[in-house]
Amino acid sequence: MSILSVQDIGIAFGGVRAVDNVSFSAETGQVFSIIGPNGAGKTTLFNLVSGVYQPKSGQVRLDGEAVTALEPNRLAERGLSRTFQNLQVFFRMTARENVMVGRHLKESRGLLAHLLALPSTLRQNRESAEIADALLSRVGLADYADTPAASMPYGALKRLEIARALAAEPKVLLLDEPAAGCNPVETEEIEKLIRTIADDGVAVVLVEHDMKLVMRISDRVLVLDQGRVLAEGKGAEIRSNPKVIEAYLGTHGTREANLALN
Repeated sequence: MSILSVQDIGIAFGGVRAVDNVSFSAETGQVFSIIGPNGAGKTTLFNLVSGVYQPKSGQVRLDGEAVTALEPNRLAERGLSRTFQNLQVFFRMTARENVMVGRHLKESRGLLAHLLALPSTLRQNRESAEIADALLSRVGLADYADTPAASMPYGALKRLEIARALAAEPKVLLLDEPAAGCNPVETEEIEKLIRTIADDGVAVVLVEHDMKLVMRISDRVLVLDQGRVLAEGKGAEIRSNPKVIEAYLGTHGTREANLALN
């Protein structure tokens, strides 16, 4: 059974169907990528799946449970985490503290215990810090644990966001353009990280404009165009699909499309 199932999801803004009856499913341990031209509806689809927007039609199921339009925090409790297109980090916090923020759903949150600094709270904070350090090591940022986020390189911040999302122990991880703005070395680091996350049994759903990364890493690819599904399949099928090539670069862009998609 699919860990994430999206069926006929849709939303309109001002009468324009930004996402129009889109369906897909992702399996545990799979990298499922969503691509398409600018304005195709990729991030809007992510916002529907992650509870940022409420769909006007369709449904979302997570691990067999209907979760359509649940708030993001309730989805996170059920095992769905995400990152965003634009960096969403706390720049005045250290890398360790940023990741610890992602643990809050896994902690007891008694206000009185925190105010009194009870031993149980101190122990919980130590455990969260240890988990954060382990996650920073996993994403290659162990040396940045005590570094304020404001002093970290851009590519490291992208991996920091992934570490924070992993702190909630997700079953499904939505990554919105994790390699955007990264140089080739940073992109390669993120590519390897995504593959290891999937290999550890997490379903990774990826929106990304770097087509070479997408084709190297994806188990399946969904193509959106003007809010609708244009094609779905393995990378080789998508690369050779005439509709995909036309959507990206027009009917005369076959050579350029092959360079981009291979």
